[in-house]
Amino acid sequence: MVRGKIVIRRIEDMSSRKVTFSKRRHGLLKKTRELAILCNVQVGVIVFSLTGRIYAYASSTTTTTTTTTMGMPSIIHKYQSA
Repeated sequence: MVRGKIVIRRIEDMSSRKVTFSKRRHGLLKKTRELAILCNVQVGVIVFSLTGRIYAYASSTTTTTTTTTMGMPSIIHKYQSA
């Protein structure tokens, strides 16, 4: 059985929107963790909800031959310097 295509547009019903946000946020963070583990890369994701709550994920400590980096601050610094 094939899933039907959905039209990407704003969800008008507030409760449905909250449920969809929660499920999709969980899926996004799960895929981010998997990418960091499988590919041995540094990944950082920040999500701001409509209510102002912050959800973040940063891959854990990565050690290279020259440095050891920790989480989100090092990822943001690396992004800014790139």
